[in-house]
Amino acid sequence: MAEGITLEELQLAARNHGLPLEALRWDLTPIGLHYLLVHYDIPRVDPEAWRLEVGGLVERPLSLTLDELRERPSVEVAVTMECAGNGRARLEPRPISQPWLLEAVGTASWRGTPVSSLLEEARPLDGALDVLFTGLDRGVEGGEEQDYERSLPHAELMGSDALLAYEMNGVPLPPQHGAPLRLVVPGWYGMTSVKWLSRIAVLEAGFDGYQMRQSYRVRQEEDEPGEPVSRIQPRSLVIPPGIPDFLTRPRVVRPGTRVLEGRAWSGEAEIARVEVSTDGGATWSAAELGPTTLGRWAWRSWTYPWDAEPGDFELCSRASDAAGNVQPLDPPWNLGGYANNAVQRVPVTVTS
Repeated sequence: MAEGITLEELQLAARNHGLPLEALRWDLTPIGLHYLLVHYDIPRVDPEAWRLEVGGLVERPLSLTLDELRERPSVEVAVTMECAGNGRARLEPRPISQPWLLEAVGTASWRGTPVSSLLEEARPLDGALDVLFTGLDRGVEGGEEQDYERSLPHAELMGSDALLAYEMNGVPLPPQHGAPLRLVVPGWYGMTSVKWLSRIAVLEAGFDGYQMRQSYRVRQEEDEPGEPVSRIQPRSLVIPPGIPDFLTRPRVVRPGTRVLEGRAWSGEAEIARVEVSTDGGATWSAAELGPTTLGRWAWRSWTYPWDAEPGDFELCSRASDAAGNVQPLDPPWNLGGYANNAVQRVPVTVTS
């Protein structure tokens, strides 16, 4: 990995945190271990005074309290959420931003009300194209002062499992995860799921704000328009076996038959296959997939029996989804370091 982590990157790393990979053992990530990215500041919101405004190109604008949202029909969905920049710190040259390695992921059970039913109640007018979601976190990015805002196509939202969540793992949203209300869009990278939600507006044209126009776009050069980041690409991670070296983190494992375990997910389609390599990707063997009890939008467990003999090894796993997408061996570079789903490499020493 490239040297020279900047002070700015360290400041971001101190504010945000990833999932300790040993916590992949939990089907649902404990709230304090779920990855966290805060773009600007965590706003302090009074849930008693807060309201969600729904307007724009609608026949029936709405203004709803948190209690009124809780009274609506609710759903609970387990969702694996991953930051679009996961893995960027391993790219060369390294994009300068939040220096994620592999840990920017987590799976939680979100309870809330479906976005589609709320929009139906507001009755979008003919010509509705985009739906804009605005959060209460405000900052400066790219020289522009802005609320954090992102949009999604109206037609896609109406057929999706997107929800307005007020609970996470059975408790009210904590402040850092968007209290009192956030958007959760299953299958899409985490930047889509706007936190501290305050407004929803139906638009007759595509939203051209900074987060859509400039940020979260895959481009090779700064002056390219690029392609927008959207659905999560397939990824598999190995639960680290054995014990770690404190500083450098390679694993130390005793010899014998060891069951390697991990998780795999994709926003494009269901996971169809996971393969494991113990020689750095030279040869691959199929792992056994676990049940899909958490549902379509959550990661899937896998296991692989390994006859660990003394020596040095590099463990890898790669996922394939039902749409034919396969994790690459080498990281796909782009200017922002987005959607880097190259296979994980875990150095292991098996002691004699």
